[in-house]
Amino acid sequence: MRTRNIEKLIIKYLNSNASKDELDALTLLLAHEKNKKVFKSYIRTNYGIEYTMKKFNTEESKKKLLEMIHKEQKVIRMRRFQKITTYAAVFLVFLATGYFYWYGGFDKKEQLTIPEENITLTLSDGQVKIINAAEEKEVKDSKGQVLGHQKGKTLAYAKNSEIKELVYNKLTVPYGKRFQLTLSDGSQVYLNAGTSIQYPVKFIEGKDRQVIITGEAYFEVAKDQKHPFIVHAQDLNVRVLGTEFNVAAYPEDTHTNVVLVEGSVGMHDKNKEFRKHTTTVLNPGLMGVFRKGTKQISTQEVNTTIYTSWIKGNVVFRNASFANIATKLERLYNVTIINNNKKIALESFNASINVDKEPIEKVLEYFNKVYKIDYQIVNNKIVIQ
Repeated sequence: MRTRNIEKLIIKYLNSNASKDELDALTLLLAHEKNKKVFKSYIRTNYGIEYTMKKFNTEESKKKLLEMIHKEQKVIRMRRFQKITTYAAVFLVFLATGYFYWYGGFDKKEQLTIPEENITLTLSDGQVKIINAAEEKEVKDSKGQVLGHQKGKTLAYAKNSEIKELVYNKLTVPYGKRFQLTLSDGSQVYLNAGTSIQYPVKFIEGKDRQVIITGEAYFEVAKDQKHPFIVHAQDLNVRVLGTEFNVAAYPEDTHTNVVLVEGSVGMHDKNKEFRKHTTTVLNPGLMGVFRKGTKQISTQEVNTTIYTSWIKGNVVFRNASFANIATKLERLYNVTIINNNKKIALESFNASINVDKEPIEKVLEYFNKVYKIDYQIVNNKIVIQ
């Protein structure tokens, strides 16, 4: 499992939002030394503020911690992957307090250091190319054939490529960045932070135009009545002929949202065939919500600008919970936010942020000034007190 996914489980645990299955998964992951180091870093950040002024029996905690680790390892060996939730939370609490007092204290830093991650292009043969937004160059496959042209934060594939079969590339945009892709049919795709898309280098005559996304993307699909354009977003398929719409399908979210700006789209479970009379169809101004757990789809009228303004760097929150805002800020700025204020997590807020012009520090100052949200930067993480 990638470090980013492990971090999400840890943050959910620290914020008391982890489900039974997530607690099980985290407990098993902590059997690995690398994951323990990641967990230790978060614990030192989260519990440093909470426990610094309290008395704590360090030796007793250390003893119980070691006993629990030994017991956990034994249970894992005996039961393998059977459920161990009954004491998983207790085990994690000992880990939390034990790590903090065992290793001692935390390091307060005034400046937030945001890691720089690269946009990458994975070719069909597995070769990975780094996309440098400061460059302009031709993009070639392993045989030297020109696939397209990259200029800054855009990549456009050639329309008249000589490729005769379906060959897929994958573009990955990390947290903190956005990118624009032009497909071989002229369709435009705007990729938000933390998004990846798999797509054909060239769409083939007689075959549907199919792409796969994880994350969030805005599509301006070129019209082609003979070749439906299908977006595979995990368990949801979105089918169009030519239109503009936004798809938000992050793996950690409980639902996938599709917001239609122009034209019409059909939404259906990937395990069910597309049928005109039974598929949920959206009209402009509607948002379709696909709930991953129940596989049910509902619709509602929305202000589409709220869901699509991110293309130009403007992010709008209207009556959004702070938990939802924090999650989006993590993606947009590539930061980690630990919220120790349980009361504020579900409260609703309004905010408009220009990501390109307002650094995360300025956003935090805004929330502190307007909504009295107190925070500190600890170990390069933002901790809400």
